Amino acid sequence: MPQAIDFPGLDGFLGTRASLMLDVVFVSMFAVNAVMVWSLYQLRSRGRFSLHKWTQLALATVLLVAVTAFEIDMRVYGWEARAAGELEGSAGLLVWKALYVHLVFAISSAFLWPFVIYRALRQFPAPPAPGQHSRSHIFWARLAALDMLLTSITGWVFYVLAFV
Repeated sequence: MPQAIDFPGLDGFLGTRASLMLDVVFVSMFAVNAVMVWSLYQLRSRGRFSLHKWTQLALATVLLVAVTAFEIDMRVYGWEARAAGELEGSAGLLVWKALYVHLVFAISSAFLWPFVIYRALRQFPAPPAPGQHSRSHIFWARLAALDMLLTSITGWVFYVLAFV
């Protein structure tokens, strides 16, 4: 009978080597992207500007809390020990490359999304309505949404390569 490996931190719930926080973030990014699409639908098809605003603010708050908890977990327990069997040789190089690509999008998202929200809060009237800032907001918001989607996809790729 194989001996159980005792990893640092709490074990995840998806049946992989990942920690609880890695599993939480992995699953929650599906929800974040789905809610973001729903929010954009409410905005574009229904003209629900206030609902879009409050949905985006709620998403930003939830992500801030989740990413903070995730970063604390990564700083305290790390992730390498859980992926140790996957970090050697060419497979290990692929895991590290996937992580670096993910970090490009994750870090840019961490700056871009708050930038878009800050500008929207400053430039749009209350209650929100289309105006002079709309054109700029659409450009930057699309870029931020794409960045968030790429953060999710590259995070999922890293997760699978490192922990599954």
